[in-house]
Amino acid sequence: MQGLKRKVVYVSLFELIAIGLTSSILIFSGQDAGHAGAAAVASSGLAIIWNFIFNSLFETWEARQVTRGRSWKRRAVHAIGFEGGLVLVLVPLFAWWLNITLWEALVLDIGLLLFFMVYTYIFSLAFDRVFGLPASAQG
Repeated sequence: MQGLKRKVVYVSLFELIAIGLTSSILIFSGQDAGHAGAAAVASSGLAIIWNFIFNSLFETWEARQVTRGRSWKRRAVHAIGFEGGLVLVLVPLFAWWLNITLWEALVLDIGLLLFFMVYTYIFSLAFDRVFGLPASAQG
């Protein structure tokens, strides 16, 4: 599976699982279930937009690399880049929506970031094993 179809399947599966995980984490951190669910859906919507942008840029860069495939280092760069980009948007969103300070939102987001960095790495590895590598990583 390649191209737009691959991106749509990837982001859909990733974000459906992410909404459930984020809602659970926010509820566990003491947030109201309604607010936690809405924050999870909003952050997921932003993540979907960022996912398409980031993965398109990453695959363009990846296609120009001499070494093909996805080593653990390349997967780590992917996970760190994707999750790092979300911090810039999600901290203010969480602070506003959950009525907490920017510092509290940053601490919350760092916890989510660490969790989702691992989730992104594992999900991408599993996705590539099930659906094969994208053209940008094939030799």
